[in-house]
Amino acid sequence: MTEERVPQLSDCSLYQSSSKFVPIDENNVRYYSCGPTVYNNIHIGNARAFVCADLLAKVLRGIYKKVTFVSNITDIDDKIIEASVKEKISIKELSKRYFEQYKKDTKFLGIDDPDNQPFATDFIKEMIDFINVLIDKDAAYVANGNVLFRVKSFKNYGILSERIIQEQDSGSRVDVETYKEDPNDFTLWKPSTDDEPGWDSPWGLGRPGWHLECSVMSEIVLGVPFDIHGGGNDLKFPHHDNEIAQTCAYHSNESAESFAKYWFHNGFLNLDNEKMSKSLGNVVYIDDLKKNFKGNEIRLALLSTHYRQPIPWSLELLEQSKNIYQKLNREFKKYNLKELKFYKDSKVGKALLDDLNTPLAIREMQRLVSSNDSDLEENISTFKYIFEGSDQDLSIDKKLSNEIEKLIEERNNARNNNDYEKADKIRDKLSEMNVKINDVNGKTEWEIL
Repeated sequence: MTEERVPQLSDCSLYQSSSKFVPIDENNVRYYSCGPTVYNNIHIGNARAFVCADLLAKVLRGIYKKVTFVSNITDIDDKIIEASVKEKISIKELSKRYFEQYKKDTKFLGIDDPDNQPFATDFIKEMIDFINVLIDKDAAYVANGNVLFRVKSFKNYGILSERIIQEQDSGSRVDVETYKEDPNDFTLWKPSTDDEPGWDSPWGLGRPGWHLECSVMSEIVLGVPFDIHGGGNDLKFPHHDNEIAQTCAYHSNESAESFAKYWFHNGFLNLDNEKMSKSLGNVVYIDDLKKNFKGNEIRLALLSTHYRQPIPWSLELLEQSKNIYQKLNREFKKYNLKELKFYKDSKVGKALLDDLNTPLAIREMQRLVSSNDSDLEENISTFKYIFEGSDQDLSIDKKLSNEIEKLIEERNNARNNNDYEKADKIRDKLSEMNVKINDVNGKTEWEIL
């Protein structure tokens, strides 16, 4: 068995480890996190994983000179095929539609674009080559048009989740494919029917397995071993265990660290004491939340619990986070911060360097604001750098929003022309509409009171 090593970025020891986080190359920290399968809009449970991945990337960038953060896009998958049939559009159209929505949602939540965002369908040839090597090494075999990874060829299988093959074998055998040598063997390549998307291969028309996609893309883009591999707790088994097995087998190396040195997993988001899942039908989509909450407020709620712990999601949590951010933001607006920066010696920064302790960082920020601490500006900069999402109030009627923006433009034009009387009249009109305006750095910010 092996311990899961989670980057704790302070001088304290790693989670379940005796040494602190040490990058392979401190001049380029390499980090891969599993991205979305683009067959539907992301829900708040998905968003937690993406926000946590972004949290780690931001903190790393605050410390190290260069960070290469990679998060993939799965654009070929059985779920995508099923959705394309249901919506009566091609998988390309479907993937494009939901990828664009994903980009909007992540931007709203303050999630930065990764340095590289590889699409699975751009690496089919490389995946086929990878499989051929595994077959040559007797770590994979062909059966019924499928190519399967021979799990027992990798003696450390289950090393991350601490699952033992013998224990798995003793369980139910419901719906186990008869062509498998072992029930635990997993698919590297599966056949496609004539009406399904597929690519030519030595084993016929088919498509890659999901586990294979991440192994190939991460290695090509980052090289192996790389520093950190991340994703939700639900990916630990089988997805990440399978990635480790096939990559190590490819390189004839039994050590999991020959693939990734550290692993980073976030806890589930629970709704009514159940993991939120599209398959369970208990999902809350980001689009739904935009009607009543800003990106800042949702991001704060998602980071209000330590990343490793589950979040009991509720409207009360959202309302609480909304109130906290509004109170903090009133103080933030007093400071003219031209550039947001991570100050590692600030109290907020130190909290985040201690295993990404976001609840402590939030408490520290609240305490500092109430006490008017002397180094408040550095702490605000660090806090906003980490917790800043969209401040746009999407609940406001679009027609009203356009009217407000037009009035502000007219006011700014009047001020530029030294027509202060007109500018004041427009300001008074906005005030009557319960619109508060604030001129900062040549820009006019507004909010409805």
